[in-house]
Amino acid sequence: MTTVEVAALRRPAWRGGFGRLWSAAVISRFGDALRTAALPLLAVRLTDEPLAVASVTVCAYAPWLLFGLLGGAVADRVDQRRAMWAVDTVRGLLVAAFALAVDLGHASIALLLVLAFTLTTLQTLFDNAATALLPSLVDREALGSANARLMTGQQLAGGLLAGPFVPLLLAAGAFMPFAADAGTYLLAAALVASLRTRPPRREPRPAGSTLRAEIGEGLRVLWADRTLRAICGATLLCNIGMGALIATLVLHVTRWLHAGDAGFAAAMTAYSAGSLAGGLVAQRLARRTGRLRALIVAGTVQTGCLLLAGTVRHLAALLPALPLLGAMSMVWNVNQVTLMQQRAPESMLGRTAAAFRTASTSGAPLGALLGGAAARAWGLNAPALLAAVLFGFAVTSLISARRRDVPVVVPDGGATTGHRAA
Repeated sequence: MTTVEVAALRRPAWRGGFGRLWSAAVISRFGDALRTAALPLLAVRLTDEPLAVASVTVCAYAPWLLFGLLGGAVADRVDQRRAMWAVDTVRGLLVAAFALAVDLGHASIALLLVLAFTLTTLQTLFDNAATALLPSLVDREALGSANARLMTGQQLAGGLLAGPFVPLLLAAGAFMPFAADAGTYLLAAALVASLRTRPPRREPRPAGSTLRAEIGEGLRVLWADRTLRAICGATLLCNIGMGALIATLVLHVTRWLHAGDAGFAAAMTAYSAGSLAGGLVAQRLARRTGRLRALIVAGTVQTGCLLLAGTVRHLAALLPALPLLGAMSMVWNVNQVTLMQQRAPESMLGRTAAAFRTASTSGAPLGALLGGAAARAWGLNAPALLAAVLFGFAVTSLISARRRDVPVVVPDGGATTGHRAA
């Protein structure tokens, strides 16, 4: 069995730019949550056609499959800080224009779909650039803590704080959540623009190098790293399972458990609260076990939670299962992103992150379709059990990958040889 040594886990300094990046990410996620909650409510006002309403969600996923790899290649070519604030500025102006259209009564379902598609297309560049930028703001040994703080802050802002504001803003006007979202984009852009970062270390591109060739390089880096490849495959399986569960959770709670709307609200709150707790324990678990083992532990606990949710027909079983599921999801996300940042070459981090994110994200819409089909064929608890099976396969694949991984040696100077900090 492979022994993996982990570098000393340090906390990121709020000075030096990380504090501003954290603030920008949290503010932007708060605005995103306002818009995400308001979009379906506006959609049902504009049309009674279920397919048209569902298309809003499709438009939020499709750009990742179409442009995710391209966004990563562009992120490795440009100044990531400038790309991020430019994208947020454009998104702020677009949402502000949409808010004005809503206020003037000119909103339509077609305009809404175009907005959702365009915002997510721009997000493919922003998110890949943000993943590649973070290592220039904090030490490598502090990446895990930095990712945990970023994700926990975003979950707090988007999962808990934004919810109560939505009805208040809607009471002031249907355009208000979008106007507020536009303001958060512009504020986040200003914060990112104020960052001072060192230029990324990039080798000169060969003459005639194309985006297509560079995308291929990112895919090859991901495929060549056995551990990253295994984590990507495991994350894909987990996303299929989570897509199946989330798409049918309202039916699971309100019909299979007969817990009503209040039960569904309690379930969602429990999951969000668990996610916040997961951000606090992600680093502690990694310190004790190593990052790859932390993923295995998280996946194993999640499998048990899903089995409990799918077999015990009582809300009292679901409510403790969901916080654990949320906590371990955060543990998984923090350590998965950190491993990718530590193992991928700095000059190719945007492309590697894009390849990883595009491959793994594709599981969510597929899972939603499978969840609906499973619920119809075998019962409303079937998606939870399907998710448990997929999580079990994911854990098994990681155990196998860990046994084949190479040791990591961390010299006293802090630089690493071989693969880093698994």
